[in-house]
Amino acid sequence: MGSGKSSVGRELARSTGFRFRDTDLLVRSRVGKSIPEIFAAHGEAFFRAQEKEVLRSLQTERAMVLATGGGIVLDPANGPLLRRLGPVVWLIADEPTIWARVSRNPTRPLLHTANPRQTVRELLRVRQRFYAAVADFSVDSSGLNHQQVARQVLATVRDWSGRGDERSTQDPGP
Repeated sequence: MGSGKSSVGRELARSTGFRFRDTDLLVRSRVGKSIPEIFAAHGEAFFRAQEKEVLRSLQTERAMVLATGGGIVLDPANGPLLRRLGPVVWLIADEPTIWARVSRNPTRPLLHTANPRQTVRELLRVRQRFYAAVADFSVDSSGLNHQQVARQVLATVRDWSGRGDERSTQDPGP
């Protein structure tokens, strides 16, 4: 949340000629409600189930840049689905940058708490290990505009793809 996934994704799609897809927008279209309305009417579990179905529906698409909701990695089944689509980029940003970005948007349902800044800290802390487990690499978006981040992502993807898909050669661990 607040790392720039959607904005950078749109910029990447524009610069590569790929289609842009955003799981949040696809869930909204599928359910016919905004994300806050979905959370209010059906809860987070329903939203996450819809998010997974959207991700499954994208498995046959190619030449696409996909932006996901920040919590998509919380479901272990989503990691392999994401990785089948191509390299997974973890856009990171420091907590003050994320707070500056998300605090401008009062409609984020996960921030409707007594202390939203603490909630941001906690989400970052809890989700970090999930992001690290799924991502092929990370790019720090702190202090950069969307075009700068997109250029950095493209350069990193090109370098990564030039080395071959290291997923198959890495020790899967315990």
